[in-house]
Amino acid sequence: MLVKRAIYDDLLAWKASDGRKPLLLEGVRQCGKTYILNEFGRLNYDSVAYFTFEENPDLSEIFERDLEPMRIVNRLSLIGPKIEPGKTLIILDEIQFCNRALASLKFFCEDAPEYHVACAGSLLGVLTSKPYSFPVGKVDRLKMYPMTFKEFLLANSEDRLVEHIERNGPEECLTGAIANRLGTHLDNYFLTGGMPAAVASWIDKGDIREVDRILDKIIGDYKQDFSKHATESLTKLTLIWDSVPLQLAKTNDKFMFGHVKTGMRSKDLEDALEWLLNAGLVHKVKKVSRPDIPLPMFADSTSFKVYSADVGILRRMAEMPSDFMFSKDKKYDLFRGAVAENYVLNELMASLEHTPYYWRSDATAEVDFIAQVGRTVVPIEVKAGGGNSKSLAEFIKKYDPEIAVTTSSKSGRSSVVVHIPLYAVWNIRDYVLARTAGTALHPP
Repeated sequence: MLVKRAIYDDLLAWKASDGRKPLLLEGVRQCGKTYILNEFGRLNYDSVAYFTFEENPDLSEIFERDLEPMRIVNRLSLIGPKIEPGKTLIILDEIQFCNRALASLKFFCEDAPEYHVACAGSLLGVLTSKPYSFPVGKVDRLKMYPMTFKEFLLANSEDRLVEHIERNGPEECLTGAIANRLGTHLDNYFLTGGMPAAVASWIDKGDIREVDRILDKIIGDYKQDFSKHATESLTKLTLIWDSVPLQLAKTNDKFMFGHVKTGMRSKDLEDALEWLLNAGLVHKVKKVSRPDIPLPMFADSTSFKVYSADVGILRRMAEMPSDFMFSKDKKYDLFRGAVAENYVLNELMASLEHTPYYWRSDATAEVDFIAQVGRTVVPIEVKAGGGNSKSLAEFIKKYDPEIAVTTSSKSGRSSVVVHIPLYAVWNIRDYVLARTAGTALHPP
């Protein structure tokens, strides 16, 4: 059964496009790129010609002689299925291991557009390929993230719940049974995260110990990547990587390099942080001084927070017990809040396709995220439980936004503030666009 991923519709649009170029699907390792490309090819083409450079280094020799598309296609057809224009999807996986293959996409775009070529690669590998290799302007690019909560629900066969949430505004109060069902799924998602292997194991076996083993292996594989691909100090990378859950669980108003290791300064660690950002393993959220468009103009590059790309990985790195989401012990409250905040950030990035910001007053008021949705700047405050936000109230009084959002356990709205349950965060973008346009969320 096809695991429903949001990016599938983007792949269909790419196939149907008159101006289609070779596709480069980027994303953090093990987020499902290979799986979705193969399933997309299986369902929409007569055949799939799949090749991976990581497991077959000899494959690179085909691209060494020259980059003429027809010669490359003929050679690939000798070691794989017959390749027919428009009928075969050519998949070049882990393309970051072959700079010449990456460079060949320029010639497929210009000289052989009749061939459908889709490539998968890690963000870091693509970004660090040799300058002459990257075919600027000659590829279509899509970015893939770990599974969102919506995709998690779909994987759990909750299609009707997803459809209901998407058709109704967040001000609708769901009955206790339905809200509790969604809440249970969200608690489980906070434990598993969105890595497809972890999600599949949870659905098949329901054994959190097996999920933890999978997540530990993924974390170990990432650390191996540090030593294999990084030009930066392995020690510095590990220090930054390990500090992410610790800093999120603190009340700092920004990422503190001094908390990574005593005595270290930003200039000692900035290159390592940039490596992790390029690898897609962490996300940087910068502070803005004022919520005006365009937001990047008001960003402070020296004040930022760092989040994990996946909440399941965040939990395992923090060595939190698997029952922390269900425990009444208040000692877990701070981490529960950190996980909820990280979760909202990941959902926003997947739906908005850009990184939001955060805002802090000269005093102590702070709004977790400031996002641009269409032409509207939206303050978003994350509340893991419930209650009102004094910081958001101060922001509203100062800037009078058209709409503001709190994400918590309740639903509803006032004249300005919309209360969106944590389980419906993926719908923020569509809801804000509909409300500011004065239309229904999803008209029948």
